Amino acid sequence: MKLLAIFVLHKEDDRKVRILQSEFNLEGIGYFQQRIVRESLVFSARTVIERTALGTRRSVEAYQNVNGKKNENTSVRPDDLASVIVHASVSPDGLASVIASDSEYPQRVSHTLLSQVMNDFTNTYPFTTWVQMEEQTGKLASLSESLRIYQNPHKADPLMALQKDLDDTTDIVINTLVNLKWSW
Repeated sequence: MKLLAIFVLHKEDDRKVRILQSEFNLEGIGYFQQRIVRESLVFSARTVIERTALGTRRSVEAYQNVNGKKNENTSVRPDDLASVIVHASVSPDGLASVIASDSEYPQRVSHTLLSQVMNDFTNTYPFTTWVQMEEQTGKLASLSESLRIYQNPHKADPLMALQKDLDDTTDIVINTLVNLKWSW
């Protein structure tokens, strides 16, 4: 499970999308592929937000269009992006956030993080400020921290931590019952 990037964007109308701030975690991707991966993630974030209606959320495979059909005409398709899922949320006022993760990353945790990022951004920058911001001028300190913390969803999300504890407890109970059965 890995998060690759977090974006905060502003959707002005159906075709104009500005990236206000972005953070990337491209560790584990080859040095010479990082630029291609970064550009692909930026393109995917912009495209998904352009095609997402105001006030909605969605999760899309990076090489899949919004109609659910695979895009086989992609000229650059690094193996590192073969299983990237783009999670997006657009508020009714046009503020949007995007998370790019691998396919194993839990969708519920992704959408929780999307909401948290947008809340943090609106608490730091009022509507009148972020509406007029230029491309890549956001300086939200918690964005890079969120990207780091949410690399492990079991630690970052309380429900995931609880589920892991319950699974561990269930395994212990089952092993204990099996051992008791054999000792009789």
